[in-house]
Amino acid sequence: MVGIRRDEVPHPVTVTLLTDGFPDDPVFDAAVSRALLERAAAGEIGPVFRLSVPGRSVQFGRMDAARPGFGAAVEEGRALGFAPVVRLAGGRAAVFHEGTLSFARIVPEARRDLDIERRFAEVSGLMRDAFASLGADARIGEVPGEYCPGRHSVNLAGSVKVMGIGQRLVRGASHVGGVVVVADAALVNLVLDPVYRHLGYEWDPAATGALADAVPTDTDAVAAAIVAALRVRHDVAPGAVDPATLEAAERIAARGR
Repeated sequence: MVGIRRDEVPHPVTVTLLTDGFPDDPVFDAAVSRALLERAAAGEIGPVFRLSVPGRSVQFGRMDAARPGFGAAVEEGRALGFAPVVRLAGGRAAVFHEGTLSFARIVPEARRDLDIERRFAEVSGLMRDAFASLGADARIGEVPGEYCPGRHSVNLAGSVKVMGIGQRLVRGASHVGGVVVVADAALVNLVLDPVYRHLGYEWDPAATGALADAVPTDTDAVAAAIVAALRVRHDVAPGAVDPATLEAAERIAARGR
């Protein structure tokens, strides 16, 4: 595997791995991550890493919601069967579906204004190493014309984007999360084409890629590779979303419906 070795990490941090997903209710699924962030900020939980196959949704950034075409973009996505969600982190709209993986690293933080670049680099590097372990020519960096552009995206051979990432900071905790497109990049473009048109964004659908177009893989194999890369860096303890987080998520989701 490319990247750091476990013996180079002097004090590995224990991370709880959560694979609970709620694909039938994308609004609630997003609320779970928000609830975890709030509980981490309150000192109620330690570092967690969420990884699951999501349901179909168009996940908008905050800047999207302020644009004049936002309402029409929401309706376009909904008409195509993709639930609208305003996500915790990230810039422009991204598409989640059953051929993708949703991920989030949530960590209690003493100060929210430090190490923004380090957090991005750590998670992007983890993903790059995971994809490389599957045989992909994975690189960190923005591809010209990519959707939801960002220099911490992960691409294949400098050609097509396969992972997008964003960061949200609150007092006491950080959330770094995004989406990995494992298969069916065409479905991403099918939704983003009308959504971006309404939002007034220029982009190039040819810059959208999927890991399975480059290497033989599926969501199970990619998830396993991500967990393996996580174990290189941390002690990993399997866990589950606890009742207190689920209750908090119910309250958050009710406000967003």
